Amino acid sequence: PADTYFFRTTRRKVFRTDLPRTGLFEGSTVTFVAMQLAYYLGFRVAILIGVDHSFKSQGEAHKVVVAGDVDHDHFDPRYFAGGVRWQLPDLAGSERAYAGARDAWEQDGRKILDATVGGKLTVFPKVEYKAVLEGRSLTAREASQL
Repeated sequence: PADTYFFRTTRRKVFRTDLPRTGLFEGSTVTFVAMQLAYYLGFRVAILIGVDHSFKSQGEAHKVVVAGDVDHDHFDPRYFAGGVRWQLPDLAGSERAYAGARDAWEQDGRKILDATVGGKLTVFPKVEYKAVLEGRSLTAREASQL
């Protein structure tokens, strides 16, 4: 369809801003891909929700494993379940990618904020989840981070 776009991926480990020309880097997590897309689309602020940055499954980063009957690592126990093949996370790689995203956004006067409740990600400034969802103004401290 005319409204479908494809972006090539690259192994060059940097945050990409001109996706049609340079492609995008996967950064060990789909969240990093979303950050590049949001930047390219012109968003000035991105607010992360539900990026807990922890997994019960352990093992070598990017190792392909077969899911059991229940997925304990994602928002829905059926997400990767019932024999689905998936790669174990690379949390350190994700953090390096996230830091690159943070730096790229901030160099352009933009901001990525984290409204995850109880998440273990420390790369982005935290904001109050409830205030974001209710559309209330950010606190003075949060607003000063924009």
